[in-house]
Amino acid sequence: MRKIYHLGTCDTNRRIIKDLDLKNKKLVFQDIKKESITEEQLEEMKEKIGSYESLFSRRSRSYSKLGLKDKILTEKDYQKLILSDYTFLLRPVVILNDKIFVGNSKLNIENLNNCLEL
Repeated sequence: MRKIYHLGTCDTNRRIIKDLDLKNKKLVFQDIKKESITEEQLEEMKEKIGSYESLFSRRSRSYSKLGLKDKILTEKDYQKLILSDYTFLLRPVVILNDKIFVGNSKLNIENLNNCLEL
């Protein structure tokens, strides 16, 4: 499977897609605002990365609005939050067969680019 979960309205996601020429890399695109991720898709991501927490974005406006920084969250909490609000998914998430790349850190994007070039 070669897939990218992204947010079409996010400038950072659009820049990464453009800079890495992802539209020409035979990826299936899923805009998570238009097409919500399913529990099965989230489970697949979790299996590849190891935890729901690794998929969770603390930069979401809802994170501070809900006062989540002051709470101790469990894996089940992270799962429910991501499924309830697309902004909680750390993005983009790119799956290239058995590899997963989550987020927009410079190192992550470099690793993704290197994997795409193979």
